[in-house]
Formats: sequence, C-alpha cells, structure tokens
Amino acid sequence: MTTADNQQERLQLLGWIVGFTDGEGCFSISIIKNKTTKRGYQIFPEFVITQGEKSKKSLEIFQNFFHCGKIYINRRYDNHTEHIYRFCVRSIVDLHDIIIPFFKEHSLKTEKATDFKLFSEAVDIISVGKHLTQNGFNRIARLKSQSNRKILRDYTSDPPKSGKI
Repeated sequence: MTTADNQQERLQLLGWIVGFTDGEGCFSISIIKNKTTKRGYQIFPEFVITQGEKSKKSLEIFQNFFHCGKIYINRRYDNHTEHIYRFCVRSIVDLHDIIIPFFKEHSLKTEKATDFKLFSEAVDIISVGKHLTQNGFNRIARLKSQSNRKILRDYTSDPPKSGKI
C-alpha cells in the first residue's frame, strides 16, 4: 500500500469512529452514593459504546484504535437472543488524555457534541482534583443537569440516580 492509500484508510477509520460514536456512543457521568468518600458521593465518568454480540468486533476496533478501555459483557436472560457488549473507558487519565482530545479534534456531528462538551468540562474538573471541593462538585452536578436528561438533583440528602451526559 502506498502512503496515500494508508492516509485514505486512516481518514476513513477516523470518520467511522466519529460517526459510530454519534450513533451509538454515550458520554455519561454518574454521581453515586458512596459512604467511603468524604462527601458521600462518587463522580463516575465514562465513555461507552454498546453493541449486541454480533457486532462485538466493532467494539474491538474502538479498543484497538484508542489503546485503552475494556469490553464487558452484559449477559441477558430475557427473551433476547444475544448478549450485550460494552466498550467502556473509565480511567480519568485515558478520558482526559486520549478520548477527549480525539473528539475535540474530530468533532461529533449530532446533538451528542453538546453532551460531549459538558462531559469534557466535567472530566477537566475531575482531572485537576477540583471535584473534591464543594464548588467543583456543584459545577459537575450543574453540567450533568444541562445534559440530555436536564435534571438538577439535590446531592445533599437522598442518593441520586445515575444519568447520562
């Protein structure tokens, strides 16, 4: 293959990664009740692509492309015929240093771009430890409330339900 062929193949892969994420990806931040943390809540960001068992190879493409994340199986015991697989990147370092720079350089085309921007800002806050302050925690809660769920929760009493950004 010539260099031009390699470049064309890479550009096609980049477009596929962005398009697939636009359709099937999720940038989520959960705020979970956790008694072992100082504030009583844990902030849990993750980038996820979910597919049925027949399309597991597409998740392997993501894992090989980004050189991070794991593929998990969600076994199904209902009337569905195949298990669900999830490619997840949960490491703050990997999110901050690999996933976010990629999608900043290769923009999402759907409304998911707005959710990505909120997710990116939240991960930036976490990566420098500001989520451990009340102001930082509150900022992340507000960012989450601006996402596709648009719910602002009170994290001072009852445990929140996880939500997707």
